[in-house]
Formats: sequence, structure tokens, C-alpha cells
Amino acid sequence: MPLFQQAAFHTTVADLRDLPSDSLCEVAFAGRSNAGKSSAINTLANHSRLAFVSKTPGRTQHLNYFRLADGKYFVDLPGYGFAKAPEEIRSQWEGLLAPYLRHREVLRGLVLIMDSRHPLTELDVQMLRWFAPTGKPLHVLLSKADKLTRQEQVLALREVHAVLQEFGENGSVQLFSSLKKSGVREAETVLAGWLGLTMREESPPPAGLSTEKKARPKQRAAMGWGARNAGKPR
Repeated sequence: MPLFQQAAFHTTVADLRDLPSDSLCEVAFAGRSNAGKSSAINTLANHSRLAFVSKTPGRTQHLNYFRLADGKYFVDLPGYGFAKAPEEIRSQWEGLLAPYLRHREVLRGLVLIMDSRHPLTELDVQMLRWFAPTGKPLHVLLSKADKLTRQEQVLALREVHAVLQEFGENGSVQLFSSLKKSGVREAETVLAGWLGLTMREESPPPAGLSTEKKARPKQRAAMGWGARNAGKPR
């Protein structure tokens, strides 16, 4: 059972004065419009429509709160970079995003979703600049990783890892695919640590004949700034 399967919509916030007062810890999700942010939240919650996936990028204009447990929340931040959005909406996004990321005390970390085919856009780097001064942890999900070859995946990981090193010591990056449901366990491990939740043990595979070869689970650890041998060719 996915760790965040109990997630449920709680409230929408259009003004920072209306942020939930009962919140003890929050994990925020940010990303460029159409990078797969809503799909990533839905995948982690094992729910097809928890976060609304719009065909019109930039539809999310407020802070959407999803309750995980008492006092613990996912926060879906407005998608940034939607050029066709009216000026007043873009200003509203900026008025919400930067103050929330910098000053929300119960914010435990930021999950930044980047399209693995086009990571580190100018707006992604701007988000890093906004968040870095907080000193709080940041975890990058390189979404749509199923669309890359193995070699392209390795190159994308190295590129993002190198840039994250310029912003501090509290960052990590991993591959993620909502379509293939890959990278979910790695992401759960990171977010459970931030939220103070206990990871559920994976069920052992069914017992087979003694002559059968046992499949070894393949897991890719998130690449963090302090990872051993970071930057060495894989």
C-alpha cells in the first residue's frame, strides 16, 4: 500500500493569511507548468485525480492543501512559467510563491519537479534561488524519465546534481515516471523522513520452487549532494 494513499483534499489558499493554523509539517510541490507536478502527486498518493491534471498548463493558481495525517500536508504550489496567463494571475503567483517558500516555518522541504527532457530551465533555477536561502532540504524529481534512454537518464542526473551543488548541501535528485510508476519508493523514503512518517515494509515476493531464481529488487537511490562518488561516471 503506498505510503500516502490516505491523502485527501483539505483546502485551497489564495491568501497567505488563510494558511491552515493546525499544520505541523508540510511538504510543498513546485514545478514549471506541464512538467508533471500534478501527475507526480497523484502517483505518490495512488489516486488518479487527487491533484487536478489540466490540459491547460498553469491552471493551478492557489496553494492546494492535501491532508496526509493530523497536522501533516502536501501543498501543491501554483505552476510557474505559463506565458499566456494574465498579468494579474502571474503577479498573484509571485506574491504567493516566494513568501510561502521563504517564510513558512512548518515547511519541511520542497519537491521540485523538472521535465527530465528539459531540466534546469531559467524558471527552475529561479525557484532554486528563491528556496536556497531557507536552508531547508530540496528534492528534485526528474519526471517523464521513461521517455529517456538509459544514457540520457544518467546525463540528466549528473547535470542537475552538478547545479544543485551550487546552492547548498540539502539537495538530492532522482528519476521519476508517473506513467511507469517508477521512482515512487525512493521519493516516499525522502518525504517520509521530512514528515516524520514510518515507511511501510515491502511485502516479500511469493515463495516459489526452490529451483527458481529469486528476482532481486532494483532500486535507485536518490542522488544527493553528499552522495559517495558523486560526479564519477557510472
